[in-house]
Amino acid sequence: MMWGSMRTRSDSFESEISDEPVEAGSLPPNSGSKQEQSPRGPWYMASGFLSFWLLLFFAVVVPLFYRLPAALTIEDVPKGLFIAERAQANLYEFDKIGPKVVGSDGNENKTVQFLLKELALIEQNVLDEYFDIEIDLQTVSGSYIHWTMVNMYQGVQNIVIKLSPKNSTSDTYLLVNSHFDSKPTSPSAGDAGQLIVTILEVLRVMSSTKQTFEHPIVFLLNGAEENPLQASHGFITQHKWAANCKVLINLDAAGGGGREILFQSGPNHPWLVDYYKKNAKHPFATTMAEEIFQTGILPSDTDFTIFTKYSSLVGLDMAQCINGYTYHTKYDRFDVIPRTSIQNTGDNVLSLVRALSNATEVHDPEAHAAGHAIFFDVLGLYFISYSESTGVILNYAVAAATLVLIFVSVCRTASVSNVSTAHIVGLFILIFVVQIIGFVLGLGLPVVVAYLFDKYGLSLTYFATPALMIGIYVFPSLLGLSLPSFIYLKLQRSEKISFAQQLQMVLHGHAIILAILALGLTYYGLRSAYVITWTLIFYVIPLTINLLTTLHDRGFSWTGVLKLVQIIPFLYNSYLFYTFLVILSAMMGRFGRSTNPDLIISALNALGTIFAMGFLIPLINVFRRPSMILLVLLAVTGLSIYTASSTQIGFPYRPKTNVERVPYLQVRRTFYEYDGSVSKDDSGYLFNFQDRRGPAPLKGTKVNLTGLASIESDCSKYMMCGVPLYDHRWVKNRLKGMWLPRNAPIETPSVPTLELLNKTVLEDGKTVRLEFTTAVTDHTSVFIQPYEDVAVTNWTFPTAYIGQQTTYHIYFSHGKDDTALSFFIELSKPDGDFNVPLCQVAMSYHYINDEGDELSRKFAKSFPSYAALVQWPTAYQRFIY
Repeated sequence: MMWGSMRTRSDSFESEISDEPVEAGSLPPNSGSKQEQSPRGPWYMASGFLSFWLLLFFAVVVPLFYRLPAALTIEDVPKGLFIAERAQANLYEFDKIGPKVVGSDGNENKTVQFLLKELALIEQNVLDEYFDIEIDLQTVSGSYIHWTMVNMYQGVQNIVIKLSPKNSTSDTYLLVNSHFDSKPTSPSAGDAGQLIVTILEVLRVMSSTKQTFEHPIVFLLNGAEENPLQASHGFITQHKWAANCKVLINLDAAGGGGREILFQSGPNHPWLVDYYKKNAKHPFATTMAEEIFQTGILPSDTDFTIFTKYSSLVGLDMAQCINGYTYHTKYDRFDVIPRTSIQNTGDNVLSLVRALSNATEVHDPEAHAAGHAIFFDVLGLYFISYSESTGVILNYAVAAATLVLIFVSVCRTASVSNVSTAHIVGLFILIFVVQIIGFVLGLGLPVVVAYLFDKYGLSLTYFATPALMIGIYVFPSLLGLSLPSFIYLKLQRSEKISFAQQLQMVLHGHAIILAILALGLTYYGLRSAYVITWTLIFYVIPLTINLLTTLHDRGFSWTGVLKLVQIIPFLYNSYLFYTFLVILSAMMGRFGRSTNPDLIISALNALGTIFAMGFLIPLINVFRRPSMILLVLLAVTGLSIYTASSTQIGFPYRPKTNVERVPYLQVRRTFYEYDGSVSKDDSGYLFNFQDRRGPAPLKGTKVNLTGLASIESDCSKYMMCGVPLYDHRWVKNRLKGMWLPRNAPIETPSVPTLELLNKTVLEDGKTVRLEFTTAVTDHTSVFIQPYEDVAVTNWTFPTAYIGQQTTYHIYFSHGKDDTALSFFIELSKPDGDFNVPLCQVAMSYHYINDEGDELSRKFAKSFPSYAALVQWPTAYQRFIY
């Protein structure tokens, strides 16, 4: 007994100096404990344990994420396969054309001529005994309501190709779409040149290979997507083949040079996902991307929206998404698109076109509508999909199984520890509360870091150095997840329940939190709850194995199976959240100034850490002195925060690769009063900074921003702030706009003006009709605001828009047809007095393809190399009628 007492005191002393709690396992066999105990590993092994998971991420997840297939060449492959070499040659010529803005020579002439030339070569090699090919150049005009504006277009172009099997009698077509126009300054190799040349090569292969397919295929190369989405609207509402198109493959980009992600399907047609599953050679997709995109929080949209809104089309929406830093900038060039990336997209599109052009479901897609699908790829190696109803059942079943097995485990622990069930349940409730605190800290600490960085003007520090996210977000999350359980296990001393069993209950607590979340999100209707379910499945499996064997009761033996099985959810969850971080980090550079983007990125990092490491980080307590790991996490976090906030590494921008987007207009504005007099005639630069830092990164550079001020105060005085807001995004962000006055007047290439042709009082005596005409630039906006006692009752534009806004915005653009814009407005006034001001009308004439006058060009050259400018002259005139 004295020996046992001495040993207990000795173990107690050793425990104190090693920063460990007293364990039941330190008692001798005759002390009454019935459990086998395992000694805790040496403290330095904990660092090896965490390093293993870090290395697994960089050795497996990252390479598989960026993995691309070998590119095929003309010489080394048989016919019938996608040849990236040919497509890349087309992309080189496409890139050389330069920017392709709607209305420009580059878009309306050079690009159209280039595409028609390539199509003529393809047509020469069509297997005439197998296929018929028709090529149609559509020039179309129209209008529709898009978000908060009327989107009006005139003379935009579509190149439409129909490839039909010989003597085909099918009246249902497959539609494959992408766009060839671009944003200003962008050669658009990624968005969407890579996809245009992919379609050309798919058409080339399909038309020159001896094969059969049932449904004619319509390939749409649309010339006005960036405008936005005008040409697809013109096709689907007016083209002769549109009504026959039943299923869609839409291709777009928010980056370029990697894999394309499937991020929208259906809607309500899970059979389409089945076709993707069976035929996509390089799967990359997730339901979570679909749900995030459809919230509308991302600064992007695609033609898929138009096709599904204005027709009964269903389909798949896929987009290039890697390296979004060059997206919509002058750096979206040929040299950032590797041939292997073209091969990846081409393999997938060709396989899907072949499969869907033979799909029986295309005859009557609505007959196969059956709700949503849950889908995701696993490291690009496998693709899993099942129906939403199956997902609901699976989510509920796994959550229930988790709760039942944890209850069994707790009861088993009570039995082998020779304590009452009530005692063990009370202890588990305490542990569960501790884990809730850990979950909140794991999610909250990175968000707090993000909040503080933004508060001190240091947002986007990760923009050019993504590795900083590990130190400023991932490590704080690990610290938050592990600290409460570490403190609990250090302070809790029990001679009846072993340390190993208490640690196991810590993991049970985390599992219950996830199970509750899975139940709640499933009930709410989020299909993305699949992520929680599959994470729990790989906790339920080792728990079941441990309960069916004696491993559950043998010290730390249960951790062996757990660690082995946890490799799978670690790989998937880190891969999934890495995907979103790669895509969204670049998007944060154009997310606007109103929202702190770091909150989004920090939350994604935290969630990824919780799902990937939630069942692993508590296992540092298996080793002696876990406090050493916590100190390391804290030290690395502190060092990372210092590096991000105080060194050049944390500066967000780099020339060419990680640029600051700086859109602004060279504005000459004139305000005409009701009597025709001019009340304001000034010039300046109107800035619409696209990221959170705004103008701050430009201070201290050569660019002179003296006098730059917010236009917010003007927004209460003038219609739409009294400035030529370019499109609906500029309108939405107008309170964040900034104005830099210029003494010398802006010289615009021309000065169109709005002409009032007629003012006619209608028969009812309470309505007046105003008729206008104006010469237009290829991008012209009209703003109309009636006075308080006046209402718009009719006009040239879509009547459904009347009453939707207090200030109406008509966004007008033209392609080949630059005919003057003529329109009328009918205004009603209860007293019938039309000899007073009735409304304000403002015209914004944008000269997108002009660099501006000499002073404007000099001003543009003063910006630092990391600033990517998008700017042009604009004439703005406000009238009162």
